[in-house]
Amino acid sequence: MELFFQASLTFPVVVFSFMLCVAMLYWLTVALGALDVDVLDAGGDGGMDDPSNAEGLGGLLMKLGLHDVPVTLVLTVLVFFAWLASYFTQLLLLGWLPLGLLRYPLGLVVIVLALAVAVPVTRLVVAPLRPLFRKALGSTTRSLLGQVVVVRSPLVSDRLGEAVMEDGGAGLILRVRADPALGFKRGDRLVLLEYLEAEHAYRVIGEDEFNGK
Repeated sequence: MELFFQASLTFPVVVFSFMLCVAMLYWLTVALGALDVDVLDAGGDGGMDDPSNAEGLGGLLMKLGLHDVPVTLVLTVLVFFAWLASYFTQLLLLGWLPLGLLRYPLGLVVIVLALAVAVPVTRLVVAPLRPLFRKALGSTTRSLLGQVVVVRSPLVSDRLGEAVMEDGGAGLILRVRADPALGFKRGDRLVLLEYLEAEHAYRVIGEDEFNGK
């Protein structure tokens, strides 16, 4: 265990170790309903039908063959495999060499190579998930308009918000958007009014307002 922590906290492995810690904290906040699962996806799909016109993080992931899956999930898997590559490089090679100050420039090379190795592996891992996310998206768009949902995030704004729609099972988690001035918060009952395709989210209004109360 001591060897594990020593290698994990040594440059360059520590860079990916830090990223993994951030990823774990992120997924914890998602589980608590404080953040969207695909919080980085908004505004990142421009030109996604044409890789040559794709821009931003979403465009880069499409060019790497890592599209159609939530960006946060892709990045988590990518960082994990990059961490594995750098960890075993440190454990089996760098840890046995008297590098001195050469550790840092060589470590930067290892970081780049670890990411290069992680990309195709991540592509293989997320490829089977792509049809599942496409199917889920197709079944939760305009057909759900008019349905009642319950806010699960601390608040709902024009950039952030999640709500749950009861489907007889564990519930369907949807991204929702509304004017922050409306003050929607966790536990409020809302109605899906409009599907925002660019954001893969729904514009919502209060249930009472929808019913004319």
